[in-house]
Amino acid sequence: MSGVDGVAFGVSVFLFLVVTILGFAATRWRRAKSLDNLDEWGLGGRGFGTFVAWFLIGGDLYTAYTFVAVPATLYAGSVVGFFAIPYGIIAYPLVFLFFPRLWSVSHRHGYVTPADFVQGRYDSRGLALAIALTGILATMPYIALQLVGMQVVLEVMGITAPGDSWLVKDLPLFIAFGFLAAYTYKAGMRAPALIAFVKDALIYIVIIVAVIYIPAQVGGWSHVFEAANDSFTSFNTDNADAIAAGQASPRGMIPPEAAHWAYASLALGSALALFMYPHSVTGVLSTRSRSVIRRNAALLPAYSVLLGLLSLLGFVAIAAGVKVENPQQSVPQLFEEQFSPWFAGVAFAAIVIGALVPAAIMSIAAANLWTRNVYKAYLRRDATPAQEAQQSKLVSLLVKVGALVFVLALSKDFAINLQLLGGVWMLQTLPAIVLGLYTRWFHRWALLAGWAVGMAYGTWLAYGVSSPVKEHFGGPLVEFPFTDTLVYIAVVAFLANLVVTVVLTVVLRALKVDPGVDQTRPQDFHADAGDPGVEEAREHGAPVHA
Repeated sequence: MSGVDGVAFGVSVFLFLVVTILGFAATRWRRAKSLDNLDEWGLGGRGFGTFVAWFLIGGDLYTAYTFVAVPATLYAGSVVGFFAIPYGIIAYPLVFLFFPRLWSVSHRHGYVTPADFVQGRYDSRGLALAIALTGILATMPYIALQLVGMQVVLEVMGITAPGDSWLVKDLPLFIAFGFLAAYTYKAGMRAPALIAFVKDALIYIVIIVAVIYIPAQVGGWSHVFEAANDSFTSFNTDNADAIAAGQASPRGMIPPEAAHWAYASLALGSALALFMYPHSVTGVLSTRSRSVIRRNAALLPAYSVLLGLLSLLGFVAIAAGVKVENPQQSVPQLFEEQFSPWFAGVAFAAIVIGALVPAAIMSIAAANLWTRNVYKAYLRRDATPAQEAQQSKLVSLLVKVGALVFVLALSKDFAINLQLLGGVWMLQTLPAIVLGLYTRWFHRWALLAGWAVGMAYGTWLAYGVSSPVKEHFGGPLVEFPFTDTLVYIAVVAFLANLVVTVVLTVVLRALKVDPGVDQTRPQDFHADAGDPGVEEAREHGAPVHA
């Protein structure tokens, strides 16, 4: 730690301690009679309003790794690297349409997870288990990537270095996740909801200052774009032979015609998968009414504006002459070089805290899935609400430990590969969840078969993608069957899933195979706070209808 700037380090530690205090104080915020049930511990009492939910959901979706990796793709010259901006814009109208219905039926029946809804809608424990395990599997590497984002910041600050012993290198992560585990265990969803205020405020301040101050220091935005374009053109010229041989990828600012479908499918597929993640659904179900969800869907695009500005810092880093071997270090290194030490400390703290909020919500969401759809469904069907809450608390700790194992015992590429698969996997749950909000036509066994085909096909496609630096899991794109057009793997797998689901539904319905009993009713999808039955479900966490 000899190269650590004391001021930057001190500011970062101070802000981290502030957040830690807030995390433990969250048990007294919106105090409930007891946290010994999943409605209170796992969903914050299902009572967050527009203001709190905006910070919570935004803090949940825009993670530390997002703020490190997205500008890194532009710094590295990825021609489709900007896709993260339109996919956020696409996602929110979908939220406006779909999730008020999920909120209503979940509150009417006391559902805590999307798999609860699937089981009630299709009368299939097997399909619910598939949805739950998919969510848990996809969430684990997502939490691990928050640690990767923290590691990048620690390396830039000089606290850790590649040659350090495991104790020196990993001790800061153990400390940070130890505090995170403690206050999440104690306060549940209230902890990340309260911390999100600090996290989002810091992120907004840092990015607004960065996009105004740093470009002015390096010659203005015109020079920034010229420098980035010149850098990419020079790379393509110097590496023309390697690019032609497939040993290097061309760099650019705008996708060429051949990459248009790649860009579009990445944006659309990512948008569809985004709110299938358990932590996204958990954030939505923690709100107090349908109107809160709609208002947030209208307000959350402000985060996409922020992300767009942040992404451009990848080009700013090029113009500023930032040189790093790992592109993920480009923006933290830019902050280190361009900001005064105290404000660099604020920026580093913003990224680190930006890892804690989503990691907490993700671990809670994964724990809720385990408790409701594995533990209660298969291991202890007579579990009381207090036993459910205790099980979720313990599993949330195990999930965090598992994320640490991902990062500390395995290579970063492994976590990144699984995160790539996470988007592919989560999109395969869309037919059962989103289509189930509108129709009961699809057969439960057809949905399960379609899910299995989509999971297997998508994983196989991802494994077969190579790149100049990877033999397998080399990227998110694959040629669409029988064409040479590159598209997002998740979209191809989803289409296969949908075809199998539709065809088998027709066959199974023709054979009159038992479709199961739908425990929902049409009016359940329109229920709102204050309607008969909704408050009872919120208070007791139990289905209103059998």
